[in-house]
Amino acid sequence: MSAEHFKNEVSDFHSFSPDGLALSAFLLSFPPDKAELLNVARRSLLRGIGVRGAGPLSRLARVGLVHVRGARSPRGTCWDLSHLLFLASLTLVAWLFIATPSSCCCSSLSLSLSLSTSSPSPSMKQRNPTTKQTSPMPGHSGASEYTALGGESSPKLEKFQKVSIIPLVFLIFYEVSGGPFGVEDSVKAAGPLLALLGFLIFPLIWSIPEALITAEMGTMFPENGGYVVWVSSALGPYWGFQQGWMKWLSGVIDNALYPVLFLDYLKSAVPDLEGGFPRTVAVLVLTLALTYMNYRGLTIVGWVAILLGVISLLPFVVMGLVAIPDLKPSRWLMVDLDNVNWGLYLNTLFWNLNYWDSISTLTGEVDNPSKTLPRALFYALILVVLGYFFPLLIGTGAIPVERKLWSDGYFSDIAKILGGVWLRSWVQAASALSNTGMFMAEMSSDSFQLLGMAERGMLPEFFAKRSCYGTPLFGILFSASGVIMLSWLSFQEIVAAENFLYCFGMIMEFVAFVKLRVKHPTASRPYRIPVGTVGSILMCIPPTMLLLVVVALAPNKVMGLSLVAVMIGLVLEPCLRYAEKRRWFRFSISANLQDCGPAFHQCNDHP
Repeated sequence: MSAEHFKNEVSDFHSFSPDGLALSAFLLSFPPDKAELLNVARRSLLRGIGVRGAGPLSRLARVGLVHVRGARSPRGTCWDLSHLLFLASLTLVAWLFIATPSSCCCSSLSLSLSLSTSSPSPSMKQRNPTTKQTSPMPGHSGASEYTALGGESSPKLEKFQKVSIIPLVFLIFYEVSGGPFGVEDSVKAAGPLLALLGFLIFPLIWSIPEALITAEMGTMFPENGGYVVWVSSALGPYWGFQQGWMKWLSGVIDNALYPVLFLDYLKSAVPDLEGGFPRTVAVLVLTLALTYMNYRGLTIVGWVAILLGVISLLPFVVMGLVAIPDLKPSRWLMVDLDNVNWGLYLNTLFWNLNYWDSISTLTGEVDNPSKTLPRALFYALILVVLGYFFPLLIGTGAIPVERKLWSDGYFSDIAKILGGVWLRSWVQAASALSNTGMFMAEMSSDSFQLLGMAERGMLPEFFAKRSCYGTPLFGILFSASGVIMLSWLSFQEIVAAENFLYCFGMIMEFVAFVKLRVKHPTASRPYRIPVGTVGSILMCIPPTMLLLVVVALAPNKVMGLSLVAVMIGLVLEPCLRYAEKRRWFRFSISANLQDCGPAFHQCNDHP
């Protein structure tokens, strides 16, 4: 029977009893496209209610379970979990209606009838059909299941594994570092001493505070979206969207760098990759191949990251052993303060030691994030610092330092000098694999960020759709398209552009962190940085000053393009809200998310 026919039939029940009234109200508001489920509910309702609703709820529950256990669909397959959830929700919601005072029940019935019989007005929010389940602001424990927008659980998505601590460590490693490939410009810009000191001191000023904030905020809001949710909870969804736009664009720019680095390390062995059509084809093929691997699943990416991490770091261990006879510690002390390119130096340090917060956009995919995320960040921090400092110590101490030679790919030349062609080939292969790992980790972060924003209603609903492997299909496609379009930029331009945008996003993160500490000091935080409110503010001052310095040192071209990108974000959010109001795109809020706090809801009430 049709859904409309069933609704007319059910409407005859609502005067029988409060139970019949409640069940009618619920069924009449059920989406009309679920005709098969409506017929199941109809049979259950008729058998359970009987005449004038005598004992309907217990009977309905029993009949519903019989349907789930024994009934089969017309295709001969057993009822899946969505049928069980539907029947369980039917009974639960009916009880909630009956437990409500009669006046509320009548108003609920009127609302249900109006929703089911009248067309929605233009001002009705498309996100309303999804009821948002909230927990006390701001945190609950982390392992949330995959749930499609609209509250329907997908059995295919529920079977995917969460990311454990070891794959998470290497995903963070590749989000931030991936090995020493790309640090050569620090020696070129400032010499050996400042390069070595930079990779020891800079983590204290920048990496540790950012990692600590990521640990606290990521466990406070254990969901995909990460820093977008943090800023939204403190400053409202408009600024949360700006955060998401700038960080996503920064991540896409960052990802455009890895095919460039990959080819820079291979061009000494394959000269045709220096430029022209072969290089363009190589960038395109590499991007598509790595994008497909991201499409196949985050768990695969995590375990592949472990393998790539070991292979990428191993040749530098061998290089260190080979270089021991040639080490001269006096070379480490070389410095010329009158010949320092501070802009290149700081940009190189900043680029190689940031993005600790990127893993927060995958928190919803992590197993037990309240414990796993802080530990993984700690282990990754040690791995990243050693992965930079040790190769620099070898490269600057084992051969005479000529600063002008220290540019992208120079570690492969050092390997040839120390060990021969075989070691150079190994370092080049390690670089290629390292850039592969960094690309996959960044792509995962960017795409799941878009999924998290869509689940919060900030982006159209199609961004929240997952592939059969549980990965955000449209997020991956959009991120890959951005990488291809930006791959024409040079290494220095990419680094400067992404750093500029990243700085704006990090300032908002610091503001959100401090504001939530001040406004919600007693909120649930599974991991809390062991400092008070004053300590939180003091901890954010040095990295904030560093951000301002990096922004001030940006080239005029990069600054202009970045400001244009920021302005696009300021206009894009109102355009999306207008598209939502005009129903050009569907927007929904996932029912599986926790409460973002009053700032989000007050700013998210659109007329």
